Amino acid sequence: MPGRDPKLLVVDRDGTLSRDPEDFVQGPQDWLPLPGALEALARLNEAGWRIVVASNQAGLGRGLFDVATLNAVHAHMHRLLAQAGARVEAVFFCPHAPDEGCNCRKPAPGLLLGIAQRFGVQPAQLVAVGDSMRDVQAALAAGCQTHLVLTGQLAHWRGQPRPAELPPEVTVHEDLPALAEALLACAPAPGGAA
Repeated sequence: MPGRDPKLLVVDRDGTLSRDPEDFVQGPQDWLPLPGALEALARLNEAGWRIVVASNQAGLGRGLFDVATLNAVHAHMHRLLAQAGARVEAVFFCPHAPDEGCNCRKPAPGLLLGIAQRFGVQPAQLVAVGDSMRDVQAALAAGCQTHLVLTGQLAHWRGQPRPAELPPEVTVHEDLPALAEALLACAPAPGGAA
């Protein structure tokens, strides 16, 4: 009998989990969680979900900040998550500028494929969520279960009909708390048949 699919959620950072500033997040003071996002991850953790962050960090490739600064931002993020009762197990990021032609910068699938490999799962077992078409394209290219939140880059789609350019296999949510509600609603009942 095959084992149950692992509950592994891959979350984009800026615009999905945190505010997406007009400029880059250049220090811990710039990293501000979106309303309800940390609490949503805490609820998912409590239900057995493992959570990983996957983020493009072109500011590194452009020399706008260094790895020590990025680490300080993520330390701040982890502190705020812990205060909300949530945890992120790992942060994967692409350090390249857009013109470097790497396979890890979303919309390329490299970050998500690397996460699947590191956690020993098939990409189709990953639930990936982001706020941009780059996130959607990367998740679809990797073969992940693809979700979009209308918070950061695509917040202007809120209240609008579903855009024709959005592939039908992408599930759309208002924000991370709405995604958490949907994922928790799909959870099998305790002791139920597999």
